[in-house]
Amino acid sequence: MLFFAGFTLPINERSKSKVTYSIWQSGVGCNTPMSSSKELESNRTEILRLLLTFSSKSMYMPAHILPVKGVKAITYIATCPDKQVVLSMLCSMLNTTLKFNPASWRVPYDHVVFKDPKQILVAYCLQFLLVLLLYPIPEEGRGPPSKNYFRHFLGRLHRPQDFQFLVDGMTRILHQPNLKLQATTSYLPGSQKSLKWAPEMIMLFWETIQCNKRFRSFIVDTDRGHDFIVLILFYALEYRTDLTKQGIVRMCVFVLQTLSTEENFGTGLNKKFEGQDSLPVTIRIENFNGTYADFLISSIHTLITGSKGKLDAIYPALLAIINNIAAYVENLSAMTCTRILQLFASMSSPSFLLANETNHLLLTSLLESINAIIEHQYSTNPKFLYAILKTRKRFEALRSFTLESGQEEMERLSLLQKEPSESSEHISSPARSTRNGSVESLRSPLSARPPSLSDVPEEGGAFAIGDDDDDSEDDDHNFQATPSQSSPSAHNSRAPSMDSVDDAVPMQLRGMSEKARGKMPVGQTSFSRVNSMSSISSHIAAVVSTSSGFTPSAQWIDSWLPSLPLHTILTLLSSTETTTPPKTIPPQIDPFPPRIQLFEWSPLSLGWYESLLWSFIFASEMVVQKGTVGVWNGTGIKLFKVEKEAAKGPSLMKPMGAVDAVGSNLVSRIGSLNLRAASGTQGAGS
Repeated sequence: MLFFAGFTLPINERSKSKVTYSIWQSGVGCNTPMSSSKELESNRTEILRLLLTFSSKSMYMPAHILPVKGVKAITYIATCPDKQVVLSMLCSMLNTTLKFNPASWRVPYDHVVFKDPKQILVAYCLQFLLVLLLYPIPEEGRGPPSKNYFRHFLGRLHRPQDFQFLVDGMTRILHQPNLKLQATTSYLPGSQKSLKWAPEMIMLFWETIQCNKRFRSFIVDTDRGHDFIVLILFYALEYRTDLTKQGIVRMCVFVLQTLSTEENFGTGLNKKFEGQDSLPVTIRIENFNGTYADFLISSIHTLITGSKGKLDAIYPALLAIINNIAAYVENLSAMTCTRILQLFASMSSPSFLLANETNHLLLTSLLESINAIIEHQYSTNPKFLYAILKTRKRFEALRSFTLESGQEEMERLSLLQKEPSESSEHISSPARSTRNGSVESLRSPLSARPPSLSDVPEEGGAFAIGDDDDDSEDDDHNFQATPSQSSPSAHNSRAPSMDSVDDAVPMQLRGMSEKARGKMPVGQTSFSRVNSMSSISSHIAAVVSTSSGFTPSAQWIDSWLPSLPLHTILTLLSSTETTTPPKTIPPQIDPFPPRIQLFEWSPLSLGWYESLLWSFIFASEMVVQKGTVGVWNGTGIKLFKVEKEAAKGPSLMKPMGAVDAVGSNLVSRIGSLNLRAASGTQGAGS
């Protein structure tokens, strides 16, 4: 029905068949635009909504079951072997989505008066396209696994003009926050409607760079990658403390990690970042004078330190990004060097290392990044070498770390916090005023609630991860919440929680050199996605543990402390007694090949990914239908958690009080007039 003449396609008198597989819009696979009408587009919208409804059985399965069991309706469509059908659907939905221009001139407040049917069609095209692209075909256990032909043909795109079309359409949608800021700060706040499907567009971008290596190179090998870095970081930083948007933040981080696995991505970050003043205030760095590498590392630092512990599940991925680019970054600014060493100071603190049995893996990842900068970019990063030499005592203390010394240090810091006479001397240090009494909760490593990275106090320095009172002069992000558009939805509308599948993100693989990866056994099994980036099954670095029954011991410390990668750093420290680094790299330092940290999909992480997409679709349907007659309203959804949203206060478009009462009275009168007129007409007709 999506390609039925007279219903969803214009009638072609020369065609004998009613069904013609023609692409709706010009773009990928089609250079000739097709005539259309509001009626045809309305019919396409309803058919797509019907297909989404057929596919929505996904929402009624738990996240760990969905990727294994699958949905028959989606399997049937995704595995369709008819190339013409697949390409017509793929290109029609892709072109309709990416040709939409939301910045066209509109009457102010037009979205308050009526719905834009074109926007609804674009939203359904994007959502159903993602349903097909993300879908992992369940393995039947007999014969070769079936292929997802939509992912397959998306991965086969190769023309530069097609890639440019994709980039232009994606960035057009993702740039909407700038328009949103302009609308909320203009003389008519809320006069222009901001698009709601930017997260879905990030998801489409991620899918495309995963399954199409040529497109990934098209992004990474040019300055286009810089634009996407800034856009993706905007969404990550904007939503980092919003509990309902944690899934979006996690997705943004994994997009950046996917890009960071490319060598050219790391080298391209050395370009100077111009135009900071034009960025939204949420990601702008005051007095910034650095490269894209400085901007990326500083933003990662802010995500870790400013997320209040909400992102601990993706700390490994954030550190993996730094690790992947470390061997290629040059001329890091003093601010960036300080940020990296601040992270080291917090991750090497006793209260963090003794909190659970896996935190030392995060420290290992950060140390490997520091080593990579020293070994591969020694001569181009003098400020970083100076920062390491200035932090000499911390590295040397880590080498001699014991359980007893760690607990003594924690007790000492706890006493400093409790004694007014001593704590007053440090009142000006933001590290001394930790959030929510986190120091008290960290006094004993046997605490029932193990501290997350955001609760670690800094020792002897002006830094604490998760500190809300950090107002130091070099604070690079002046974060202010972007004014939100008032929603026209009902007061008790239901909004899905994006954090319902706890920490089920893709698993990190330990960093391996290209040579080491080439020696992996052939045929080693791993749960990978068809046409996705290849992932190597190495031993997996577990994410931050949340178990509360962990008790550190001296034997446990001895199991990992000797293997910390401290040789390169300690060799540099022993080569000089001052804070001036040697002019050339010490000969005792033997550079290792750059190590790339990948991630691996598992059934559970794919369930998280699917739940994220369907939560977007569910929330979008609630907005379109105002929460009253939505397709899935009031049903027993299992894939994600649905919570009622608190009623919002008055706004320009939803006033309260006398004006609201007069408006309600007027509406009720008009409604009664219509009813009486209808009754009279019916009576006359009978």
